Amino acid sequence: MSEVDKSLLTILQESLKDVSIVVSEEQQAMLIRYVQMMHKWNKAYNLTSVRDPADMVLKHVVDSIVVAPYLDKTNYIDVGTGPGLPGIPLSIMLPDKNFVLLDSLGKRVRFMKQVAFELGLKNIEPVQSRVEQYQPELALDGVLSRAFASLKDMLHWCQHLVDSEGVFLALKGQFPEQELEQLPEGFGFLQSIKLDVPGLQGERHLIKLNKRENQVGC
Repeated sequence: MSEVDKSLLTILQESLKDVSIVVSEEQQAMLIRYVQMMHKWNKAYNLTSVRDPADMVLKHVVDSIVVAPYLDKTNYIDVGTGPGLPGIPLSIMLPDKNFVLLDSLGKRVRFMKQVAFELGLKNIEPVQSRVEQYQPELALDGVLSRAFASLKDMLHWCQHLVDSEGVFLALKGQFPEQELEQLPEGFGFLQSIKLDVPGLQGERHLIKLNKRENQVGC
């Protein structure tokens, strides 16, 4: 396993001073090794448009792990995960939760499988599939998306992945007021959580949605 880049570790630690999330030394090392692997594979596989590993720490890793406190269930699917975002950083932070990491490109799935092997991650399942064709074997508690699609499209493509108890969690920039006005019938807005991502300019929001059946009392 590669040595942890100390300069990247320092960037992560400086950023973590401003968030109320506890990240162990082991978790910090794993997060940085993930960044190092992403940077290495990116040269050949073009996994992400972010080229600088220092930027990856803030724009990918910290931006993902700030969601960790809001995942209160067990089984999640990360749709359009790309190189494993936010699923892999979250799986490192939350070893007691399970993540299906779904992407349609084989090169990304191969990368995620290598990350799982090198970092010893037992709680991720990288899967190559288009989201509308994927049928989960187990009941899923929540759908995660980051830079995947509009809320309307996310719900359209992902509605079969959870039942009325499940939630949809979309990582967005500015509060998506217009997208929320265009929610399809049968879905409801639950909550918007403003996320503080140290070192990143611009707003970040976590939008929580569900199927309306869950709101109807017996």
